[in-house]
Amino acid sequence: MSMYMEKTSELKRKALKIRLDVLDAIYKADSGYVGSCMSVVEILTSLYYGKVNGKPVMNFDPAKPRGDGHDYLVLSKSHAVAVQYAILADLGFFDKLELDYFCKPGAMLKNRPCAKVPGVDATVLSYGHGLSFALGFALALRSERKDKRVFTVLGDGELMCGQVWEAAAAASRYKLNNLIAFVDNNKVGGADVVDLGFIQDKFEAFGWQVIQVTDGHDFDKILDAVSRAFTSNRKPVCIWCHTVTGKGVEFAERKPSYQWAGLSEEEMSIVIPKLKMLYEELSS
Repeated sequence: MSMYMEKTSELKRKALKIRLDVLDAIYKADSGYVGSCMSVVEILTSLYYGKVNGKPVMNFDPAKPRGDGHDYLVLSKSHAVAVQYAILADLGFFDKLELDYFCKPGAMLKNRPCAKVPGVDATVLSYGHGLSFALGFALALRSERKDKRVFTVLGDGELMCGQVWEAAAAASRYKLNNLIAFVDNNKVGGADVVDLGFIQDKFEAFGWQVIQVTDGHDFDKILDAVSRAFTSNRKPVCIWCHTVTGKGVEFAERKPSYQWAGLSEEEMSIVIPKLKMLYEELSS
């Protein structure tokens, strides 16, 4: 059966499964970012499993993770890497048992994206660097005349970093319409430190096409934005997604205290049965 999904119900079911796997990995690691991870699940699920006009959003082959001809994804929002790992394990890039050792000493799966992990295209350790990595990939693909795309996912907090805007200016200068940047705007983190104003104006001022997604957890809205991005004329695209920190974990939603925290055994006993019940309902 194809790994790609087009029906919203299938994507919702997959997102629930990813949430369960991520929460389990974070709990076993006693380390992780529940709020940050939960807000980006639908974005990454859309990229890895979604279809636009009957074709996959991203092209990749789990059997040849370093092979030629695949699209690239750079997770600039690096502290949400547990979501990417859970998806890659689900797709068969590596054994799902690796999730049990997430963040453990000597484990393959570190607390930030590592290019040594099958399916991870760039090691991202510091906030604000991901767009620069994505810019490099997009320029290389352009110079090699390869018809592939580069996707990157940024958190709203890292938009305080000047390197983001240097990369944004360069992407516009080279008219990289093969570069699509998602912003996970869960409104917790950087906005409490610096008022960035109306970000859409800033990206547009730097020469980008900006597409607003009013609900970054709605697959139809996300995939519609991707479809529009694919028709961009000589411009990089920013898909600005309004999301909810802790989405799917009811008691953690919109609470800054969970943005950088894991869950206790008691909290897990509350949320896991609810998510499993929803998953079974969608699977029946």
